[in-house]
Amino acid sequence: MPRHYIEKILTARVYDVARQTPLEEARGLSARLGNGIRLKREDLQPVFSFKLRGAYNKLVSLPPERLERGVVAASAGNHAQGVALAAARLGTRALIVMPRTTPPIKVQAVRALGGRPVLHGDTYDEACEHAVRLAEERGMTFVHPYDDPEVIAGQGTVGMEILHQHPDPLHAIFVPVGGGGLIAGVAVYVKHLRPSIRIVGVEPDDAPSMERALARRRRVVLPHVGIFADGVAVRQVGREPYRLARRFVDEVILVSTDEICAAIKDIFDDTRSIAEPAGALAVAGLKRYVERTGIRDERLVAIVSGANMNFDRLRHVAERAELGERREALFAVTIPERPGSFRRFCRAIGHRSITEFNYRYADPREAHVFAGIELREGDAEREALVRSLREQGYPVVDMTDNEMAKLHVRYMVGGRAPGIDDEVLYRFEFPERPGALLRFLTRMGARWNISLFHYRNHGSDYGRVLVGIQVPPADRRRFQAFLDGLGYPYVEETGNPAYRLFL
Repeated sequence: MPRHYIEKILTARVYDVARQTPLEEARGLSARLGNGIRLKREDLQPVFSFKLRGAYNKLVSLPPERLERGVVAASAGNHAQGVALAAARLGTRALIVMPRTTPPIKVQAVRALGGRPVLHGDTYDEACEHAVRLAEERGMTFVHPYDDPEVIAGQGTVGMEILHQHPDPLHAIFVPVGGGGLIAGVAVYVKHLRPSIRIVGVEPDDAPSMERALARRRRVVLPHVGIFADGVAVRQVGREPYRLARRFVDEVILVSTDEICAAIKDIFDDTRSIAEPAGALAVAGLKRYVERTGIRDERLVAIVSGANMNFDRLRHVAERAELGERREALFAVTIPERPGSFRRFCRAIGHRSITEFNYRYADPREAHVFAGIELREGDAEREALVRSLREQGYPVVDMTDNEMAKLHVRYMVGGRAPGIDDEVLYRFEFPERPGALLRFLTRMGARWNISLFHYRNHGSDYGRVLVGIQVPPADRRRFQAFLDGLGYPYVEETGNPAYRLFL
């Protein structure tokens, strides 16, 4: 059976529109992981994704009379752009049904490529049903994003290129999995020519459609899927991709959102390109595989499948990348509510950079602090730090893997606290380097009680702190002398309406 697919892949006409993308060495990642890592750069395709390959191969295989009637697709992402460009190149119409919730930038991208967007429904499933109905009513051809032999063969050219570009031994190829078209095409080709190479699929842990299907030996419909890696947010894998995966895929690895964000950063560090979450899946799975198996000095390939990243997601990715690399810990720590307690806590942490510090007065005896702390040695250092703080008498709750804390609570620390006398509010800037926050608190000393504190390291040259301090009127002149001698730029915000309303 694979010979049929091998012929299709070898004769696929993807290069009318697609390019052979480079197989680049990831030098930084290779050095860190102790293996030779190479990235298959499908993010460099004309539509920034591999999807163009399968879409064009499907359209070019249609008989002229069917191609003339036009094609219909359902997609809010990369498949939509692939079909639109393929149809424009072949001189036919393309209706692209997209959910009404699709961001305008994606609708505009389809229109710019020559497709006609049709907005229908609130979900992909509703859009897909409408697309199939339109195709039947108008005599047009529905182009499935992954459950089609011609689409699978087009995606299989990625595997063909990898073997051409890397004739030396390979241990494994890591492939992102959504509906399964890419991994099916890559697996059937690679296993036919070089069966010793492991084919490893990678899925988000909140969208494990292929992993569940292979485990249960049947396709399953997930009740819901996470949408962070929206390019692979598929509730059920395709029938044909599943059939091929059962024979040719060695395993499927699941990774977390934090691990995906860390992989986006890894790709950026080595290539200065920003992959979309689905595009970074394979790198995240490769890292998990190396950690689990402990392999060294092997050759590994990860397919970077796309770069259609929404710009507004970058803030979230940057926040979560350090957690995914286990280079940041999040702790909820209880400290005494008295002057100087912040400074003592910073000393207890030792010579580590504090990445975040959130606090608001709530109790006359105890203060609950939400702290982010930089790590250099991952989980082992985090666990040792928890033990050290507890031995020093600090109650600690480790929030590093607490999803609600990471998504919401860290931004909600605060509120209007009653009964705080003589509070003034200031913003400060100081040079950002290890120990800078501790030096700031040391200069302040134990003269005044801190009643509000917010600090977040954003990787810039200057740290920014918002501080509420209880300063009795009789002490204002001495406090002003302290400010002038501090040497840091500051702005008083006591009269700011945002402070009055919310803090």
